[in-house]
Amino acid sequence: MVDTDDNGDLTSKRICYKCVGEAYLSAEIEQFGDDGGCAYCGDTALSLPIVDLAERIETAFDDHYVRTPDQPNSWQLSMLADRESSYDWDREGSPVVDAIADAAQISLAAAEDVLEILEERHGNFDKDALGEESEFSSDSYYQEKGPDDRGWQEEWRYFEHSLKTQARYFSQTAADHLAQVFGAIDKLTTRDLRQLVVDAGPGTAFDHLYRARVFQAEEPLKKALRRPDLHLGSAPRIVARAGRMNAHGISVFYGATEAKVAIAEVRPPVGGKVIVARFGITRPLRLLDLTALKEVHVTGSIFDPSLKRQLERASFLRTVGERMARPVMPDDELIDYLPTQAVADFLATMNEPRLDGIVFLSAQTKGGCNVVLFHHAAKVAETVFPNGVEIDISTGSWTEEGWEIEYSVSEKVPSKSALNQPVHDEAVWGDLCAHPPEPRHWDDDFREAALKVELDSIAVHHVDSVVIATAQHLVQRFRYEAHEHKF
Repeated sequence: MVDTDDNGDLTSKRICYKCVGEAYLSAEIEQFGDDGGCAYCGDTALSLPIVDLAERIETAFDDHYVRTPDQPNSWQLSMLADRESSYDWDREGSPVVDAIADAAQISLAAAEDVLEILEERHGNFDKDALGEESEFSSDSYYQEKGPDDRGWQEEWRYFEHSLKTQARYFSQTAADHLAQVFGAIDKLTTRDLRQLVVDAGPGTAFDHLYRARVFQAEEPLKKALRRPDLHLGSAPRIVARAGRMNAHGISVFYGATEAKVAIAEVRPPVGGKVIVARFGITRPLRLLDLTALKEVHVTGSIFDPSLKRQLERASFLRTVGERMARPVMPDDELIDYLPTQAVADFLATMNEPRLDGIVFLSAQTKGGCNVVLFHHAAKVAETVFPNGVEIDISTGSWTEEGWEIEYSVSEKVPSKSALNQPVHDEAVWGDLCAHPPEPRHWDDDFREAALKVELDSIAVHHVDSVVIATAQHLVQRFRYEAHEHKF
């Protein structure tokens, strides 16, 4: 508070909520103010002492404004000294009294009183004697500053470092950090009002995914064509390898929004064959769209104490999508995937809201998108066949002109078929691992299916060539004569 002796009659002045145009600040005065005469409109209404308003403005300026330099910097001075330059230096920002009036939406008279209080509070005799400017000097200029997310960035770096070098398993510190980053993220939107958490499944624009698998031998390819629901869906736990969003042994479903992106993600060799299938999403799912994070936008009042941290978080979130989707070299995957695996586990099991998957940019296809469905949403429904059905696979036939490639699947059904029942091939996964697992007990998987393979969508792509896009950087080479220096 400011003493009456230092500021004359300013401490006796009050300002009412009707004389403050900034909505949040006006509502705060109306809620917490007392009846009193307003020095600026003359009415008796809910109001605050002008010194209290000055304190609120001072706090808001500390968080959201910066005093601009009152002298040109070295580059600007060089431009001013250049006779051929038309550069003219103007101080950035607005005069402090105008900045105060605009921020709080108060009259110029009220802003001048606030400035007088703050200038007295921040005055510095030594600076004044040297002609140096202090905070809230009457001739100072201010402008809004962007959010500073360095604290968030540092916490994230520590989170990544601790997983890689200290503890492989989740810590409470890591959980608390991720809760601050991703908690209530479904309440945030982008500048164009896109949601960060999107709906997927029946009746939405996001009702299917593509998935690919590489084959270099004909027999495994035929098995996959015979039962694509088992061979092209998410791998069972025993053969689930670690990936960007899953640890070893955790079965998830990696898919793509386009078939070409799915093909690129499996990195097929020339001469290989890639089966691509479309999987329909059969139940409602909620996915975090990392591609929208770079446009996340937060609005609010600078007089709301929580806005500063919200803006800092939003600034940090704009970088998270790129962090989680950045390319990782094969030799570094084991370590560099630890943070993204931890994030996926947290979003699937601990975050509020709980999520079913993540949409993220493809590291292999510029502009393409991948989707990972977490374990609880990764089950593919088994295709139902009649009892006794025999499935035959053909990859082509000989003609007069030679071998003609033509893939087909024939289902031979007994003349007297029973009711449709799932066919369980207990050895179906034997070709997926070096040592076939024990017979799988299918009934122990109580997850609700979220995907169904669309049999008429399956295609086999023969890899004839691979196109690599590069950015060329020439290497400059120099030769110079060494000289001895005498001291």
